This record gives sequence, C-alpha cells and structure tokens, in this order.
Amino acid sequence: MVTRPDARLGWDDWFESVWPTRTGARAPARVTRVDRGWSTVLATPDEAPRRVRNIGAEVAVGDWVVTDDDRVTDVLPRRAAFVRRASFDGMRAESHTLAANIDVAFLVHSAGLPPNQRRLERELVLAFDSGAEPVVILTKRDVVVDVDPIVDVLTDTALGVPIIVASGTTGDGVDAIRAHADGGRTLAFLGASGVGKSTLVNALLGRHAQATSQVRIGDQRGRHTTVAAELIELPDGGWVLDTPGLRAVSLWLSGDGIERAFSDIFELMDHCRFRDCKHDREPGCAVRAAIDGGLLDPRRFTGLERLVAEEAALEEEQKTRLRLDDRHGHRRT
Repeated sequence: MVTRPDARLGWDDWFESVWPTRTGARAPARVTRVDRGWSTVLATPDEAPRRVRNIGAEVAVGDWVVTDDDRVTDVLPRRAAFVRRASFDGMRAESHTLAANIDVAFLVHSAGLPPNQRRLERELVLAFDSGAEPVVILTKRDVVVDVDPIVDVLTDTALGVPIIVASGTTGDGVDAIRAHADGGRTLAFLGASGVGKSTLVNALLGRHAQATSQVRIGDQRGRHTTVAAELIELPDGGWVLDTPGLRAVSLWLSGDGIERAFSDIFELMDHCRFRDCKHDREPGCAVRAAIDGGLLDPRRFTGLERLVAEEAALEEEQKTRLRLDDRHGHRRT
C-alpha cells in the first residue's frame, strides 16, 4: 500500500481525491524548484530533496508529481495554477505555468513607486483565474510618510480584495502576511522587480534566504534578484514561493478573471438599455453615464477593453493554430 503524502507539504483531501493510486507506485512528492530539464522534489520535510528529470512532463513549482528513481512519470491535477502567455512567435502562442497549487497570491506593489493600476488589474485577472485567493501587499511602508493616498488608489482598483501595508525592513505587516499560511497553506509573491518581494520572504523566514538588491534612488526600480521560483518551508508551517520579477503580465485565456477583476463595470453593463450595447454612443448606456458623471474612471474602462481585445486576439490565434495543426495532420495521414 502506498503511503499517503506528508500533510506538512500541503497535501489534503482534495489532492487525495484526484490521486490515481496504483499499487507499488511511489507516493507523490512536491516540486520545490524547476531548472531546465530537472525538477527538485520533496517527499517529506524531514528528508533531503531529490533532483529528477522532467523531460516530456509539463512541471511547475508547487506541482505534486509521481516519480521513479530518476524522472517524473506523472503530474497530478492542479487545484490552482498561474498561467500566462509565454511566447509571441507568430501564431505559436504558448502558455507558461508560473506556479501550481498556490493557496494565496500576494500581488506586491511598492509605496516607493507611483501606483500602477493597469498592472494591478492584470495581476488580479491572473490571480482570479488561477484559483488562488488574491491579496494586495503595499511594500516599503518605511520609504513614504503617508501611504493612505496610495492605499486609496489600490482599493479603488482591487474592489474588495484585502490590502496589507508592509515593510520587510521594519517588519510592519509581516505577521498579517504570515497568518495567511495557517493550516499549511502555500503563499506566492508576484510582482515587478525591485518591489520588495524577496525582502518580505526573508522577513517571513527570519533569515536571509533570498538575495536582494538595491533599487535606483531616482525611480525606486530594481533588478531581478530571484532568478528561479523556489518553494521554501516557513518556520511555523506553510510554504512560500518567491517568483522572479515579471516585467510584463501577459494573460493567457481567461476564465472568469476579467469579470471578477472588473465586477463594477460588468454590473453597470447589466443596466444598459440594450443587451448588445457597445458602450460607445448608444442611448441608455450605464457605463457611459457613469463615466460622464465622474463615477467611473475612463482609464479603467479602457483597461478593460484592452484586456478583452487581448483575450479575443489570443483565442483567434489558438483557433488558427488548431486549424493549421489539423491541416498538417491530414497531410501526414
């Protein structure tokens, strides 16, 4: 009989329900790091991790995998996954899974930079589509005198998503972040380079585990300090994932992420006079009325339009690729 995987790694009844148990097979292990052609896997926190080949298997940090002595043989279904577009090579749009089986997604922004609402909107879509719980973190509380105006801007964008004001340097907000790991949950930090993700990870761990770098004084921008995503155990239980800084948040095919991130605008759309309203110059348009009345920032609506157009273009690329693949397949047969 195969032993149930270690619950301290984040295994629970959901994963038990999707694990196709086979007599004689190894119990699943969790992927803590992925390098080119290799995955580092952990069967229990009490043992040293192993490196196994992952050739032919789509593996992401956080995955649960079954291995033989030297390679990944199966990847279990994912409860959550951060998926973005990885390739812009002609019609060959490819997806890239940043991380899998994350419970809480911390969307990290720095108080030392002007609020980037359009980026936050994209990150929220990514987080909602992933299946994880999004939480916004405003870092570097110590570099500004008054964070309230920044929090107000982020609140208007995040629409009900919790916001934690923190500083990895002073420790402000770190306990609130750590509380999200209760019950052995897995936390992930997503954000641009230099916003303070690795500093927060070090504060959570109570040690210097992740490299950090100085930001430029002029614009508070930093360089990539985390070069590979890695899953690290927290001292009081749970796991944390620090991802390399993302220069751009390129979306993959969305589920309901866009609707959830822009729930205020979709609610307005429900009150338009015409069901097929284009929200341009049609009479009775609730969206245009909100913009004209100063209740909706037109830049937010433009941001939504761009994301919808981006998703539609990606869907068309995928359809074209499928048609080409089918055509080539017929030629081979």
